[in-house]
Amino acid sequence: MASSSSSPAPPRTDASAVAVERSPPASRLSELGVRSWPKWGGGPGRIALSYDARQTCYLVRGKVTAAVEGSPSPEKVHVEFGAGDLVVFPRGTRCTWHIAVAVDMHYAFDPS
Repeated sequence: MASSSSSPAPPRTDASAVAVERSPPASRLSELGVRSWPKWGGGPGRIALSYDARQTCYLVRGKVTAAVEGSPSPEKVHVEFGAGDLVVFPRGTRCTWHIAVAVDMHYAFDPS
């Protein structure tokens, strides 16, 4: 998963760059090799994250609202995703996950 430390990565200037693909077809998941990615799971609560690399994750179960920093507006952008969603967090994204329902997910990092 992403780093939970306070690394010096700058916040994104375009917080809307977090992409959520709702219920992608099995062919897309197979093409990406999602089932071979590492797994992570966590219970309800909050976790602050800073992405040093682009992360793609596929939620097998759970429900999350991510409060993304770096929005052009004074308020944080909130992105909701859950079971069956494929989510991409660009490198440099800083956010706080508010996990409402325990999460099980596959994830992959792309250092570019």
